[in-house]
Amino acid sequence: MPAPPSKKPRAPRVRIHPLGDSALLAELGTKLDTALNTRAIALADNLKKRRDVRQAVAATAGVTVHFDPDLVTITALGAAIKRLATKRPPVAEPGRLHRIPVAYDGEDLADAAATLGLSSERVIELHTRPIYRVFLVGFVPGWAYLGPLPEELELPRRSVPRTLVPAGAVAIAGRQTGIYPLATPGGWHLIGRTTVKTFLPNSDPPCLFRAGDRVKFFAAPTG
Repeated sequence: MPAPPSKKPRAPRVRIHPLGDSALLAELGTKLDTALNTRAIALADNLKKRRDVRQAVAATAGVTVHFDPDLVTITALGAAIKRLATKRPPVAEPGRLHRIPVAYDGEDLADAAATLGLSSERVIELHTRPIYRVFLVGFVPGWAYLGPLPEELELPRRSVPRTLVPAGAVAIAGRQTGIYPLATPGGWHLIGRTTVKTFLPNSDPPCLFRAGDRVKFFAAPTG
């Protein structure tokens, strides 16, 4: 009996959102997913090779593209992006692994633990368990969105953001975690702090983390 025909893999769905006359957003999905992020990074790399593309920046599950409107229309570029998105991303080397020491004494740790129905020790255990992926670098210089955070630690952002969060604060919100690189306003829950500098203004690039890198937190002595 002949084997049933294999199903043709479904082409990834790409949504093109215009951003003015010379930019667009290519949305590959909406989930916080490492496979989607890998596709976004690969798509951005391919788009950077086109002479009609000025800049392509990968995000969590999409790519922001700045293009030359004298060389290509948004319709033609959108069609090209959809073709490129069907290509299987190359098997890339794992991003660099960063081990980050954290003193887990953040001012929101106890409240976050209570809201989650966990002990502070359990929050620390869960936060240090994964190897996180750098999905996106942005917001302020040196900030990296890391994830996915374990589901047990998922919390909405604070209802009232702080006007000033100190540099080095380690925080969580939604299914992501991150390190505040500079003293800045912020609405995430502060669970610890690190002495590792993530914004390096005299380096090129000036950010310690790059999209696709990996980050492992471990508990360090407080004090």
